[in-house]
Amino acid sequence: MATSFWTLLRVLRQRRAQERSCGWTRAQLERHQAARLGELRRFALERSPFYRRLHRGFEGRPLEDLPIVTKAMLMESFDEVVTDRALRRVDLEAFLRQPPGPHRFGGRYVVLATSGSTGRRGIFVFDDREWVSAIASITRPISWQRPGAGAGRPVRSALIASSTWWHYSARVGATLSSRLLPTLRIDAATPLADMVRELNAWQPVALAAYPSVLRQLAEEQIAGRLRIPLRHIGTSAEILTDQIRRRVELAWNAKVFDTYGATEYAPIASECAHGNKHLFEDGAIIEVVDRRGRAVPAGEAGDRVLLTIFDRRTQPLIRYELSDVLRVLPGACPCGRPFTMLGAIEGRIEDVLTFPGAGALDEPVSIHPNIFHEQLEIVPAAGWQVVHDRDGLTVNLVGLEDASWLDSIPSALSATLAARRAQIPPLTVRRVDQLERGATGKAPLILSRLRL
Repeated sequence: MATSFWTLLRVLRQRRAQERSCGWTRAQLERHQAARLGELRRFALERSPFYRRLHRGFEGRPLEDLPIVTKAMLMESFDEVVTDRALRRVDLEAFLRQPPGPHRFGGRYVVLATSGSTGRRGIFVFDDREWVSAIASITRPISWQRPGAGAGRPVRSALIASSTWWHYSARVGATLSSRLLPTLRIDAATPLADMVRELNAWQPVALAAYPSVLRQLAEEQIAGRLRIPLRHIGTSAEILTDQIRRRVELAWNAKVFDTYGATEYAPIASECAHGNKHLFEDGAIIEVVDRRGRAVPAGEAGDRVLLTIFDRRTQPLIRYELSDVLRVLPGACPCGRPFTMLGAIEGRIEDVLTFPGAGALDEPVSIHPNIFHEQLEIVPAAGWQVVHDRDGLTVNLVGLEDASWLDSIPSALSATLAARRAQIPPLTVRRVDQLERGATGKAPLILSRLRL
């Protein structure tokens, strides 16, 4: 169902309004945050039984003193969190089990769900005003990457992401679907050969895709099987490695712009023309904290991220926890935006694999995803994935032609685990046609099926 001209106009107007903050000073941004935070807290205390109970006795305390809200808390108390008493989690769960369609719950609410990659499915609800604001926000990186985007004739684009109807990318795509924005949409689980055929027929100039997909397409372009004239390339949802950037630049002589976000708030950060990621702090307060919920200094990695989102009134999110490992940077960017710069996104805590200690009395050993990046980014494959389950550790490789790596990788990983006094599990390396993907089409680089 094509989006109306008037919906697109509302989105563009909202995006222009949001982009005015790029010209603020840091002091102006902080005054804006303080005012919006005050409005949100007063609204939540008045309309949400959950926050009225959770924040009792904290009404006059600063944000950093408020309790942290986890996804488990949010889902367990869903009916009390939301500010429309007609919204009930059991009804929304039934709604999400319906066949795909452009419908809204009760004719009013856009309902999204997370894929449950952290072990618990999340449900997030937007009314019409909140959804237009969210769509405007998700399109802001386009204007950062392509100044003047939206003016003149739109470029021919392609989007490769999830087609699961309750996933963010699918609903965004449906909302923006219009003859005014010619876009080819391909499900991320589509076989590579079929993707290549469709892209060759469509000839997009702009492409947005998961990094794991983009890497395979770059290899196809270099090999000459894919022949598309990309000038604008964006990624999101997975970790974009330096190796993928280099292969894309080799394939198309074009820069990749990476966006970091979540269903709860998207985008959280995006790259500017100088290659620096900036937090979108005009729409939220984004805290990078340690395990105890205390802010970490710039330059140090936190253990989790806390989101307080100003425009979410149907389902308020105040100090809502994401288990992402982030590092913010000091200083200002030459682009002049007042937003904090984001350093490396080091992955989600769930991506850290845990192994028993080598000795009988040794504590379990945590292995950070960076260890696997160091070992596997040098492998001449189009994609890799590590799966940890009860049978051991499996490395899946797509597009590997040199079979000698099948023997060298297990010995290298064994040495790495032994050096960290981890018990070495059975190791399997195999060539596959496709990486394992979840319901939303994402292919996590590190996939654990164990809860030790």
